[in-house]
Order: sequence, then structure tokens, then C-alpha cells
Amino acid sequence: MSDNSPLTDLENLENLHGYLGPTPPQGRLPQRGERFWVDRPAQLVNAVNLLKQSGVVAVDAEFTQVRARTQSEVVSNIPRLALLQLAIENHCFVVDALRVQDLSPLIEVLGNPAIAVLLHGAGADMRVMAERGLQVAHYYDLEATCRSIFGQHESSLAAMLQRAFGYHLDKSLQRTDWTRRPLPPAMVAYAARDAEVTLALYHWLDTNYHAILQLHEANGKSDAVASWIEPFLRGNSTLSPEMAVTEAKAQGLIHNRSQVTADCRAALAVVQHPMRRNRLLRLIADLSLTQLASDLIRLLQAPTSDERAASARALGRMSVQAAIEPITELLTDPVLDVRKAAQTALRNLLAKEPRQSRAVSERAMDGTRSWVVEDKQPSNDDDSGWKSRLRSIIDA
Repeated sequence: MSDNSPLTDLENLENLHGYLGPTPPQGRLPQRGERFWVDRPAQLVNAVNLLKQSGVVAVDAEFTQVRARTQSEVVSNIPRLALLQLAIENHCFVVDALRVQDLSPLIEVLGNPAIAVLLHGAGADMRVMAERGLQVAHYYDLEATCRSIFGQHESSLAAMLQRAFGYHLDKSLQRTDWTRRPLPPAMVAYAARDAEVTLALYHWLDTNYHAILQLHEANGKSDAVASWIEPFLRGNSTLSPEMAVTEAKAQGLIHNRSQVTADCRAALAVVQHPMRRNRLLRLIADLSLTQLASDLIRLLQAPTSDERAASARALGRMSVQAAIEPITELLTDPVLDVRKAAQTALRNLLAKEPRQSRAVSERAMDGTRSWVVEDKQPSNDDDSGWKSRLRSIIDA
């Protein structure tokens, strides 16, 4: 490897922070449309009649944590929805979720597969809406989209509005008491604005990063993957990867380890959502499926930072020596998360002791189990050249 390779700049790697790549030209925020305070059932019905005519609706929620004590004297914080803001072109509705107890008319909007709901950080908002019977059928998480492009520390709504529009987002009222009534006009405007700028950010992303935005579309459709893999992609498996494979064998879903590899390779071909793809890569690493190394090496050039970082981590955990050079190239990736993942992977790959494979359990006909650990032999590559210099820099 020549001296003008990325390795010559590793000494300065720790000083490189944030996103280092290009950003498209800044857009212009649209003029503020009409805002409506909704605290009567009839007003909510009127709002829904207008909202459901739009193909995209930006949604934001304001809620508070209410302390509750269970019968077993356990104290927990339960999120309580206070406001729900829904923005479309030229209109924004701020729904008083404390006064309007029946939010079911909104199911025509949020539960409509033909309408794309836009959320920035979908997890918390969707959970608190679900507590009120509102399930979102079709949505984009713009925070996750921005993270795929610019990295974890650059994906907040405030950071993205500064990048996309040069707009400073005031978050001074973020932790205010949203249960107080009446709400001052400034607080209503603050709440409405977050939904309005989320809609504007969606259009900026769609213009400049359409392909990556589409990867984050969640519409309830299932990927055609092996049934034993799906719980890991959802993130709710109650079994370890090894035990899941063992149970699948006992059920006749898996016949041998070659099928495990084939199932994961087939899943790689169809799973597109970055979060699900990341979980699949983690599963492959957990099972030490080194037969898929070439597939993962190709993902080091994936369009999303999530996939580049996850594939680097997986290859490092599996001690795939052939990945050293392509992972080294990620040390100058525009996204900080990827650069850090590459560093971690290279530390694993250049360690003197290779990572031991995880034990895979096998169930015999009599119900007993045994575990086999595949030994990985140390690489015979020359350790006195660029690999030694790389190790010394990374470990410094």
C-alpha cells in the first residue's frame, strides 16, 4: 500500500468530527400557512376531512410523563399525549388531545395506507399515539433518514433545519408543561411549527436524497425472509441467534448450516429498510457466517451510513482478513459513525488473537444438545508492513 493511501492521515483521525461530505444547496422554508386550534369533536372531523385529501401529512406530538403507581407499588412514568400537530400544505391543525378524548376520526388519516405520515423520530410519537388507539399504517422517519445520510449526531430536527434551510430552530419550550390550559399562543405556535418544518424537510430530502428516503418507507409490508429470521429483523426475538437456529432445526425449518447461510443470503437480497438490514448484519455476525463475507464487503460501499458502519462492524467481529483494505478506506468516510465503526473493526481485525466464533448448539435426536465452536486460524499475512503500522496508529 502506497504512502499516499488513507493510512497516512490516520494520525489526525481523532480530530475529524461530524459530517465531512458535501451538502446540497439550502432551500427556502415556505411561508407559514393557516393554523387551527382543535378542541371540539366537530372541529376534529372538519380537520380530518381536509387532511385526508393530502398524500403526505407531517405529524408531531407533545406529551408529558405521568407518574403512576401499580397495585404492586411499582412507580412508573407513563407518557400522556397532550397535543397532536398535523401539517399539510398551507394548513396546520393543533389538536388538544386532553380535551378531545375521542381521537378515532384521525384513523382515517394515520391508519390510511394511501397517506404517508412524516415523523422526525418516530418511536416515541408512535408509542404515545398508540396509547390513544392511533396506529400509523404508512410512514417515513425523517430522523432515521437524516442519520443514514449525515450520521447520528447530525440528524436532529434542529441540525437538519440549519443544514437544509439555514434556519435556527428554537427548542426553549421543548420541556415545558404541555398539560397546562389554556396554552399561551406562543406555545401553540411553537407546537405547530415543528410539524410545519417537518413537512418542509421532507420535501428537501425528497428533492436531494430521494433514493435514501425511499429506503426508509415503512408501509407494513413484510419482507420475504425465513420465518426464523423475521423476529431478529423486528428486534423482538426472545431467543439468542444460536437458540433460534436450534429451534428452527427442531421444527424442521432448517436442515443444516448451509441452509442458515442460504436463508441469510436470501434475506440480504430482499431486506431494504436500513434498520432491518442492520439487524440482519448483526445476526450474520452473531452466527459467524463467514461464507457471506463477500456480500458484506460489497455493503461497505452502500449508499447509507447505517449499512456501511454495520457491515464494517460485522466483518470485524467475524475476523474477515480480506476486509482490512476496504474497511481502511472507510477511515475517511464523510460520516463520523462510519469512521468510528471502521476504527473498531480494524482493531478487531488487527488484534493478535483472532475473535473466537460463537458456539452454535446442535440438538441430537434424544433431545441433548452439544455446542461446536469453529476455530479461526490466524492470518498468514505479513505483519511487518502496513498492517503493523496501521495497528500502531489505531492503538495509540
